[in-house]
Amino acid sequence: MLGDAPVLAMIPATNLARAKTFYTDTLGLKLVDETDEDVTFESGGIQFGMYETPSGGQAAHTLASFKVADLDAEMAALRGRGITFEDYDFPGLKTENGVATGSNGLRAAWFKDSEGNILCVAERPGK
Repeated sequence: MLGDAPVLAMIPATNLARAKTFYTDTLGLKLVDETDEDVTFESGGIQFGMYETPSGGQAAHTLASFKVADLDAEMAALRGRGITFEDYDFPGLKTENGVATGSNGLRAAWFKDSEGNILCVAERPGK
């Protein structure tokens, strides 16, 4: 049954070569597999794939979230690599200097990849 099958999340890219460079060089992720149709990365022992499609970067929601131990340090490192964090002001979600803080202590920040996909880095105290 599917409950025993590993899941490989897939992120769309309008330009797979550009996305591959961004994820390896800018984000520092490990490329573990590559075909003409897709690439697979590993982060924190988890794998995810990317594939090329004209509809890449069109989702208006977070596609992936990286769990980090120190959000401020991670944001500083990413900013040093040219990442710009998004600012949001919606009911229930407001960022300050790119960071949203939840009532449960969760702190999160969002940025876009080379394709316009929304990614998150999040820190949950005690986790």
